[in-house]
Amino acid sequence: MKRIAIIILSVLCLGVMCAGAKGKKKDKKAEVAVVDTVPSKVFSYAYGMANTQGLKGFLAMRKGVDTAQYMDAFMRGFNSGADDDRFIAALRAYLAGVEIRQQAQNEICKRIDEQLLGTDSLSLIDREAFLNGFRDGVAGQPVIPMDSAIRAVDKNTAYYSERLMEAKYGDWRRQNVDYLAANSKKDSVVTLPSGLQYKVLVMGEGAKPAATDKVKVNYEGTLIDGTVFDSSYKRKQPATFPCDRVIKGWTEALQLMPVGSKWVLYIPQELAYGTREQGKIKPFSALTFTVELLSIEK
Repeated sequence: MKRIAIIILSVLCLGVMCAGAKGKKKDKKAEVAVVDTVPSKVFSYAYGMANTQGLKGFLAMRKGVDTAQYMDAFMRGFNSGADDDRFIAALRAYLAGVEIRQQAQNEICKRIDEQLLGTDSLSLIDREAFLNGFRDGVAGQPVIPMDSAIRAVDKNTAYYSERLMEAKYGDWRRQNVDYLAANSKKDSVVTLPSGLQYKVLVMGEGAKPAATDKVKVNYEGTLIDGTVFDSSYKRKQPATFPCDRVIKGWTEALQLMPVGSKWVLYIPQELAYGTREQGKIKPFSALTFTVELLSIEK
């Protein structure tokens, strides 16, 4: 680029330099002041030309322009829009419309199908109807009221999400329900109205914490298949937290445990993470915790 620019300027300067050589000999200082320079307009024109090198490649690679067919359209935009603010604003809005249309048609519909069906190879969303609804919503001319549309979306999304979760985790959900049902029949296990189950290993003699108290505990959590997903024993560091800042099953159980107690808690998914996935904890997981209540912190 630099080399080409120098060649261009050298050619443009040739006539000026030759003319100067035929004239009266100038002093050295004056000669240095004018060497290799051209008038501002010539210099600016040359600079403009030099900066077009690589432009077609840029338009093709970065802007997605088919430079073999549409350079005339590029030139029309370059020539006609420079001084017309309203034209530029309208063109910007037009291009935004094209871009959003492409996203809605090719990306948003695909993501909705994947979210509701678990795959983008199947299609629940009718593209044409989706785009019509999108268009009417933006234009403020919907066929149905907006609140009705939102209710329909929420209702159907919940239905398909439930169906997808059941397809993926239904067997696991049933295993956890059966496990708790069988566990509740053991003589050593107490089942509370909430569904929380516990077994006393050691009954402490200290105070019972309130929901807003901060407690120090040692614990280990497992899934019904024995997978350990968290353990303060392994970290060799008890945990400290407010009773009401943990899952519901913990909050309920801690308020029943005197300090010094060691219990095993069997927590149904409704009192744990429900349909959420948390690391090793799959949706619908019942959680088993061995918990030692060490102290109530002040």
